[in-house]
Amino acid sequence: MKSFDIVTLTVNPALDKSTHFKGLVPEQKIRCESPRYDAGGGGINVSKAISRLGGESLCVFTSGGATGEMLEKLIEKESIEYKTIATQNWTRESFVAVDDNTNAQYRFGFSGDSISDAEKETVFKTIMDLKPKYLVLSGSLNEGLSTDFYKMIIDTVKSFETKIIVDTSGEALQKALETGVYLVKPNVGELAKLIGVEKLEMEEVEAAAKKLIEKGSAEIVVVSLGPQGAVLVTKDQTEFVAAPNVVKRSTVGAGDSMVGAMTWALSQNKSLKEVVQWGVACGSAATMNEGTQLFKAEDAKRLFEWLGKK
Repeated sequence: MKSFDIVTLTVNPALDKSTHFKGLVPEQKIRCESPRYDAGGGGINVSKAISRLGGESLCVFTSGGATGEMLEKLIEKESIEYKTIATQNWTRESFVAVDDNTNAQYRFGFSGDSISDAEKETVFKTIMDLKPKYLVLSGSLNEGLSTDFYKMIIDTVKSFETKIIVDTSGEALQKALETGVYLVKPNVGELAKLIGVEKLEMEEVEAAAKKLIEKGSAEIVVVSLGPQGAVLVTKDQTEFVAAPNVVKRSTVGAGDSMVGAMTWALSQNKSLKEVVQWGVACGSAATMNEGTQLFKAEDAKRLFEWLGKK
């Protein structure tokens, strides 16, 4: 297998299913349109984003049962290089439904079944053998998987000088930052929890991000500000990028699109200002599409060019 500068890891992928219906009525059968299927899960979406920008990555993910087989076929259609770690339990599904009468979006997620000790060891061995320049750890953890799973991977690859980019939540995120990573992308609420406060006002975000950097939790902190955009913070640089005004159809995959774009930009030696601009452009472009489709390359490039003129 050829070497890749970027490897994404998804231990809890999902077969994403999305549809439309007209009117949500309790206890009545809801007639839905034919579903659309997409390969989902944090790292998988990151690899899809990188591919749409013309980059390459190796997408590593667990796969089990008929849903896992369908997931693999969907990734093949995207022309993304991948490596699977076979699991006895089936890959989970997620479901997004849009009510055309109200344009309200309903998102249903299922927790992933547990993976065995042998399967966990295969995950570790696979990442150790690859020794990538950038490793993206993105998405939730399977049911029963220790919250320090990502931390253990980070500890394992530290000696390879791999740059770790992490995008997860809760205790798994807190544990991952104990070792220290290259880049982390929390939202404002997650950042507040990471520094031990109840909430943060917008004017407090930069100082809070610098606290993480001073603790050695990350070299780069990119805080997602939702419709306001994002701010990138390092020890001696801060770059705020306001989000462009677009017609929002779905927020599914916007964060993953942002991480994928920033990872690609870093691998292309873009400036940090351009890194966060690409992140905001692709995250915003993803909201322009329905369901679980991520972004279209032409939308992302147009928004990036617009941001560059601001």
